[in-house]
Amino acid sequence: MAKLDIDWLGVFIEIYKTRSVSEAADRLGMAQARASGVLTKLRRHFGDPLFARTSTGMEPTPYATGVYPDIVDCFERFSSPDSRRTAFDPASARRRFRVCMTDISEIVVLPHLINELRRLSNGIDIEAERITADSPSRLESGHADLAVGYMPSLEAGFYQQTLFMQDFVCLVARHHPRIREALNLKSFCHEGHVVVTTSGTGHSIVDREFAKRRIDRHIVLRVSSFLGIGRLVASTQLISIVPRRLGEVLADHGQEAGQARPLQQGRQHTEDEPQPEPHVRNEDQDPGEDTDRQCELQAGEREPHRVIHREHAHNR
Repeated sequence: MAKLDIDWLGVFIEIYKTRSVSEAADRLGMAQARASGVLTKLRRHFGDPLFARTSTGMEPTPYATGVYPDIVDCFERFSSPDSRRTAFDPASARRRFRVCMTDISEIVVLPHLINELRRLSNGIDIEAERITADSPSRLESGHADLAVGYMPSLEAGFYQQTLFMQDFVCLVARHHPRIREALNLKSFCHEGHVVVTTSGTGHSIVDREFAKRRIDRHIVLRVSSFLGIGRLVASTQLISIVPRRLGEVLADHGQEAGQARPLQQGRQHTEDEPQPEPHVRNEDQDPGEDTDRQCELQAGEREPHRVIHREHAHNR
């Protein structure tokens, strides 16, 4: 029996996960011909076809299914930081990373990520996909490499790291006919609100906080994405609560909507205490910016923005 190269096991694992030789090669940053050659060597080594080509992809044989857990265990042991494998070098890497993101992350995080990758490497590209209910299983199977965003329902088994804590602000059109120098709580509740109902965001924190304080907003419009929220606020008399960093990005890029002061973390108010009132101030220091409304409302929670991947992935 020929000697078994540990890197061959990585090819086996990726073919098993993706059911595709070409996709496995793409994920590993190698030519498809090389991955096909490795599969031929693996078949010879194990004396089994390992994978059969079908209409739905490369289906593993019963033998391949049986040895897969042992191969994964062996590969991860030898691929740990204490093994002979070298550390990841972005300058020399040639591969694609699939990243699950919310629409907010695409606006706030993705540009910085791309700029940093362009600075470090010319061989890495990103394929961004929307965070959905299937994202945890895609991370677990290896079809996605990591997720960036707020995923409160994520189960154990994933390595998570907090990037920053996110609070919230209120967007108001620059030339809103009723909101001038002040916005009391009664006016805040009376004004029409546009609310984003997409999953995988921290807006449930805002909803819980308003419910706890018995603040009833007048919701006029519900949309499924934050991508058009700045334009909606700028073009209508609606106002909207959004994550602070998103509000800052919309303001910095000339939207005619002002971003609020953060819904800052504070102590909880009892029922006997007065509710905090949001207020607005002008923000006309820079006439080139279309921002002039900032609203502040204390809140008891913040949204953690996290980067998430499979528990074992950081050992690779």
